[in-house]
Amino acid sequence: MRQLVMIAALAIALPAGSASSQVVTKKALTLDGARKVADAVLAEARRLNTTGVVAVTDDGGNLMYLARVDNTFAAGAMISYGKARTATLFKRPTAVFENIIKQGRTPMVALNDFTPLQGGIPLEIDGQIVGGVGVSGAASAQQDDELAVAGAKALGGETQAMQMPVSFFDHRLVAESFAKGGVLLDGNGRSYQVHTSRRDQAGVVEVHTQDTDLFYVLAGSATLVTGGTVIGGKETGPGELRGSDIEGGESRKIAKGDIVVIPAGTPHWFKAIDGPMTYYAVKAR
Repeated sequence: MRQLVMIAALAIALPAGSASSQVVTKKALTLDGARKVADAVLAEARRLNTTGVVAVTDDGGNLMYLARVDNTFAAGAMISYGKARTATLFKRPTAVFENIIKQGRTPMVALNDFTPLQGGIPLEIDGQIVGGVGVSGAASAQQDDELAVAGAKALGGETQAMQMPVSFFDHRLVAESFAKGGVLLDGNGRSYQVHTSRRDQAGVVEVHTQDTDLFYVLAGSATLVTGGTVIGGKETGPGELRGSDIEGGESRKIAKGDIVVIPAGTPHWFKAIDGPMTYYAVKAR
């Protein structure tokens, strides 16, 4: 009993913690800041001549600002908000979660209030998450991400996207991707893509006005024509043209182990394929 009395007396005698030890000071996103992020996204969308919806949230994932480019599909508003909220509450770009799910961790889709689609970026200042920005409805998922990153970078020149994780693809997943051909990595918010490409027959003439292509041939061979003038060229999307033939240009045979770098704006055409050809195609801006 004497011990209990002494402990109680000490508790009464000791000073309570100061107010400063019970609360923390943190930065908060203002309406002007949210508007600045959104304006940067809209400006970049106009530059790229694309559509999109941008949503900006505070550090609790609550919507602060929403803007939509004309002719963007209506559902983009809710999707962009979901991306911004997910990036904020999980403190990671949403591309991280899309990549994780692609690699097989599908149970993550069961999480509540979770939008694992790239295009959401946390807003960070001085190591503190102050909100998030989400974009939906641009020309591609990669462009959603690029627009969101542009918005994040605009916040006082201080916000940066969170550090991205290392991407690892098991050899079985790579083999499956090559079997059908497709995008292995969509850049996780950066201006590049890695394709596991497969060609069984000749293609059409292509011109990518914004992307530089790097091809690394793994198997098979082909006749590749580069340069010259596109015949019958038609725009098939933002920065993308297709044609039926090339006038002039340089023809070369490419085979296993060869690397070809095709600068943005250069016509190129797989004119003939000698058996199935597989190759890595890296697109960079």
